Amino acid sequence: MKMTIVLSVLSLLFLKVCIGQDYYFPKKNDVWETSNQSSQSFNENRLEEAVSFAKDNEYSGSRDLRIAILKGFEREPFHEILGPTKKRGGPAGMILKNGYLVTSWGDTKRVDMTFSVTKSFLSTMAGLAEDKGLINSTTDKVIDYIWDGTFDGAHNSKITWEHLLQQNSAWSGELWGGKDWADRPPSEGGIDDWKFEKPKEPGTIMEYNDVRVNVLAYSLTHVWRKPMPMVLKENIMDKIDASTTWRWHGYHHAWTEVDGLKMKSVTGGGHSGAGIFISAEDMARFGMLFLNDGKWRDQRLISEGWIQKAITPSKPNNNYGYMWWLNKQGSRHWEGLSENIYYAAGFGGNFIVIDKENDLVVVTRWLEPKKIAEFMRLVNRSLN
Repeated sequence: MKMTIVLSVLSLLFLKVCIGQDYYFPKKNDVWETSNQSSQSFNENRLEEAVSFAKDNEYSGSRDLRIAILKGFEREPFHEILGPTKKRGGPAGMILKNGYLVTSWGDTKRVDMTFSVTKSFLSTMAGLAEDKGLINSTTDKVIDYIWDGTFDGAHNSKITWEHLLQQNSAWSGELWGGKDWADRPPSEGGIDDWKFEKPKEPGTIMEYNDVRVNVLAYSLTHVWRKPMPMVLKENIMDKIDASTTWRWHGYHHAWTEVDGLKMKSVTGGGHSGAGIFISAEDMARFGMLFLNDGKWRDQRLISEGWIQKAITPSKPNNNYGYMWWLNKQGSRHWEGLSENIYYAAGFGGNFIVIDKENDLVVVTRWLEPKKIAEFMRLVNRSLN
């Protein structure tokens, strides 16, 4: 009798491994379902402690994001607002277990700027391009696809798609009025030092730089021959039953022409305004797609191969893949948490955290950025 029970349990475990975790995926406009089984995976008191922590540690910058942006990047020469901004709401977030809602706080339907979380969406546009054969490989040189002068010269012609995705391209130039050398300059030196510094060799040093990210967005617009918001809508957001409220903006003057059509080239963040404006619930849907290895229910949207590439550490930075942050050992490591966690992160404390080992997606908005590791440890501690 006991042997039969043990064998049955082992069979169920084997079956779960073979067919994968049974996740819940909400339909369009559904109220997000809860599950007693998922909720029972948490200690209620400790979970409330984590939520209270998120509420009590709101991002300290102004809720008028135009002011917060100008203050946050005041050291950059020539920095200005070039795209739309929006006053933000208060702290908000969701914790999902197996796709079911365990808890939420704040207004999860409110549409807010999401800043560099946009980069993880942009990375996915590159993944779709490779999956569909528009790009043969991320190791290809971009100049073989974009021949309009953007990648001309001895230096820029070396740059690959992977270099752009890992933010180690050291692309040199100007796009939409943004100068690569003026974006997040070093802590030491003056304008002449930054401006005339010799560019790094592509692939050797990660430099977080929105001008270069916007070069990726521009390049993908020409490869797809479509605006990135349309590509995202048709290939991802419509298929994950996202709301109709999200938007992806570019700078006011960032127009290009493809096939005789004028189209907007969007940004990969809100550094000078623009980027993706989105609700916590739509962010959670995007997170669920990655938790389930690129499938929404039974429909494959992104290849598993791409996701594995996207979350592989780059050589210059062990904590960064293809525009996803990785919880590996390094300067961004969250001590005491799984090294397999990866996440999208944006200015002002916007995060989509994927914890595959615990079947969790955690979305938190307007959390003081330095508090994210402590918050995630509280979430982890609340698991039974």
